[in-house]
Amino acid sequence: MTVINRTPVYLAMATCLLAPSYALAHSDTAYFTDTAFTEAPQIVDCTLEDGTETQCHEIKVGYLPEGLEIGPFCPATLDEAGGIWEWTGENAGLYRIDRDYLTMMDELGYTFYDEDGNVHVVDNATEQPTVDHACINVSADESVEITILLPVYPVMSDEPTSLGTVVKVGVALDGVPIFSDAPSIQATGHMPALDTCGGHIDPGGWYHWHATSTDVQTVFENEDVIADCTVTQDATAQFGYAFDGFAMFGSLEADGSTPEGLDQCGGHVGITATGEEVYHYHASDEFPNLPSCLNGVQAVDNFTTTATAGVGAQNAGAGGRNEPPRPTDGGPDGMMPPGFEEAAATLGVTADTFMQAVEDAGGRDLDVAAAAHALGVSEDELRAVLPQPPR
Repeated sequence: MTVINRTPVYLAMATCLLAPSYALAHSDTAYFTDTAFTEAPQIVDCTLEDGTETQCHEIKVGYLPEGLEIGPFCPATLDEAGGIWEWTGENAGLYRIDRDYLTMMDELGYTFYDEDGNVHVVDNATEQPTVDHACINVSADESVEITILLPVYPVMSDEPTSLGTVVKVGVALDGVPIFSDAPSIQATGHMPALDTCGGHIDPGGWYHWHATSTDVQTVFENEDVIADCTVTQDATAQFGYAFDGFAMFGSLEADGSTPEGLDQCGGHVGITATGEEVYHYHASDEFPNLPSCLNGVQAVDNFTTTATAGVGAQNAGAGGRNEPPRPTDGGPDGMMPPGFEEAAATLGVTADTFMQAVEDAGGRDLDVAAAAHALGVSEDELRAVLPQPPR
């Protein structure tokens, strides 16, 4: 029998009586759907990233909740419509992946289909692309189990934590993990298509969200995208919990009004649909409709999987699935193209600064002069360190 030290929880509860209303917030597994977990959640001792010893909900979820319909992702041909993608280059916006979008991309120098109109579709977890631009549609691994730690009583951090590319955001009430922006086409050359609810499968074989799926129709209406999500839509409902333990809601308050006084992360203190006046996050009406940063402190080792690749994989390389490029230890949780960190170090800038300069200057269709100017180096210096584009 496991004996749990509840002293930190009692102290946290006592602190709540004297602290601002954000401290009264708490995560509650009772709000999750019946099919979210692979086994009953537990409360365990855990350590936050600031060193605080506290308690967390330990929850285990599978590769995909029972009954959740996913897709479409990549269309097979130009005559079909697939999922959605946020293009960040010229003519930036959220698009349905269809003929109009793909031919626009072709005109911009990114050709995702052959001369017969067949789309280049690749499962990059099991095979490497042989073309410069492929639509990525990863296969699932039904054996994967994910373990997540959520602080029972959230703690505000001294400074917000910004969310870059493929950074852990939280977990939805249906048990699906939530992540920030997927890697851009400019960074990798390829397009990891999202379905019409804003999710796709990680190289590790498990499905995850890149959007507030329960309020994504608000985004479609705002950005004039014709698409339907199979998930029930409710702009006032709770979507899930961020990894700092604070709740995430749709774009409207419980009474249907527009939230006021939101901070830079999209959060504020107010009465939620659960009837509590606590700190919480709201979705926006633009894609991706997720918090741009987190105001709380996350637990150490709060996301692990039994997968053989992908974020949090504890068995990386053991099952033949391809591991996508990741940052070195100590870096952000996002994805960095191969060679970018070494190039940045050679030029004396951060990897994020280097990547942003390359993206802003055209990505794979790089304007070397513009990127060199942004980085404060000569064109020759930049050319000498530029890694070869991934295929």
